[in-house]
Amino acid sequence: MSTFRQAKWSEPLIFELGAPGRIGISLPDVEEEKRVVGEVKIPESIKRTSPPNLPELSEVEVVRHFTNLTQMAYGVDNGPVPLGSCTMKYNPRIAWDIAFNSGVDQLHPLQDERTVQGLLELMYELQKWLANIVGMDVCTLHPAAGAHGELAGVLVIRRYHELKGQLDKKTEIIVPDSAHGTNPASAAMAGFKVVEVPSGEDGNVDIEALKSVVGESTAGLMITNPSTLGLFEERILEIAKLLHEYDALLYYDGANLNGIMGYARPGDMGFDIAHINIHKTFSSPHGGGGPGAGPVCVKNRIVDPERNIKLGDLLPGYIVVYDEEKGMYRLKGPGPVSVGLLKSFFANTIPLLWAYTYILMMGPQGLRKVTEHAVLITNYFAKLMEGVRGYEIPYGRGRFRKHEVVLSARPMAEEVGVTAEDVAKGLLDAGLYAPTIYFPLIVKEALMTEFTETETLENIEKYAERLKEISSIAYQDPSKPKEWPLNTSVGRINVPKANHPKYVAPTWRVYIKKMRGEIQ
Repeated sequence: MSTFRQAKWSEPLIFELGAPGRIGISLPDVEEEKRVVGEVKIPESIKRTSPPNLPELSEVEVVRHFTNLTQMAYGVDNGPVPLGSCTMKYNPRIAWDIAFNSGVDQLHPLQDERTVQGLLELMYELQKWLANIVGMDVCTLHPAAGAHGELAGVLVIRRYHELKGQLDKKTEIIVPDSAHGTNPASAAMAGFKVVEVPSGEDGNVDIEALKSVVGESTAGLMITNPSTLGLFEERILEIAKLLHEYDALLYYDGANLNGIMGYARPGDMGFDIAHINIHKTFSSPHGGGGPGAGPVCVKNRIVDPERNIKLGDLLPGYIVVYDEEKGMYRLKGPGPVSVGLLKSFFANTIPLLWAYTYILMMGPQGLRKVTEHAVLITNYFAKLMEGVRGYEIPYGRGRFRKHEVVLSARPMAEEVGVTAEDVAKGLLDAGLYAPTIYFPLIVKEALMTEFTETETLENIEKYAERLKEISSIAYQDPSKPKEWPLNTSVGRINVPKANHPKYVAPTWRVYIKKMRGEIQ
């Protein structure tokens, strides 16, 4: 393994740089702005009593600061980020150019619809494309993130039973133990009791356990397919039939759509609702606080035949429709039975434009190729790790994986005390990004690994070689992995201490107060 050395700058916080009066940007002339747009009258109740506390730096100081931080960081532009279930895809630059076009980022959500017909047309087409990809009928682009889309979907389930006058008895949402991690939280936030069902050794939902908990109180089932084990739920049609017998809705978590896109559609499996993670399957950047997008699509099944209410009428937010009479696209707001607005205005259009560009660039055949390559890479990696001392692949022995594979370092932990966390630190020490660890919870010492379709065979092989090297070192000298990482800009941190309120400073103001001893 070649020696890795990450850049290590002694970089202060941005507030600790610069000096009063130092300026790195030219602001518009206030008097000229008044002449053009008129006097801006800010209500006294929201006026600042003092100027905002902003850092004062020159342009070159800002550039150097963020360049130094970038050199100490790692992202998809540096190499693979195989975070299982989080799906850190490469972000194509053509999409960057379009999504951050100056004609888009200056738009205002309240401007006249007639002035944004081009954008609305793209969003109209994206709604149709996404609905088709997941086999649904109606789609809203309104939710601002994947977990937001989850909540939207569960709120639709809640409203469905409310309109049918059965919410008092439909109190439970079933979630498999192999589901995406935020599912239980979303169900609980929507007011449901969460009922967990286990997985069998084959990696599928334990069907007998599921049958034992499905009943008149079941409002719905949230399931990720493929699951976080990277396995396709082979009995999904039977599960859908079982849920529908009790008038419960089947919800599809789109976290792992990258493993079946173009080959299987949730709507064809019996799902009623599906959310889509734009940042996972359709390549928009992931993380950094947003903006995000989590569209939700539904089968337009009848909810109330007398009032002609369909499931699509329950969707939150605005939906783009085409007005035949006026010959224009417009935003249709939430109707009387909708779950309403979950955020301000229409949607986060920047990540949605990214997805639009990605789908348009790939086309139907390209999207199928994405799935083929992602699945092929995953199974190649699993094959490379087969039989390697210290690791195992639990659940579904002998089955092909889809988008990801969950390794377990349990044998290594039990035999020499080297844990999944130690393995992750060993990967970092070699300049490789670690996988998701300790999830799913049903796998002890889990290393959930997902290489997306753009990774090369050389990178996959390099990753597997380092995992084998870590195993070899662990069995020769178990104390050595406890020291990793040694070659990164930040060494191994004290995790309990780092998470203790006494040491956490979430904002600059809190940091200053802690330094002054004003708060503990």
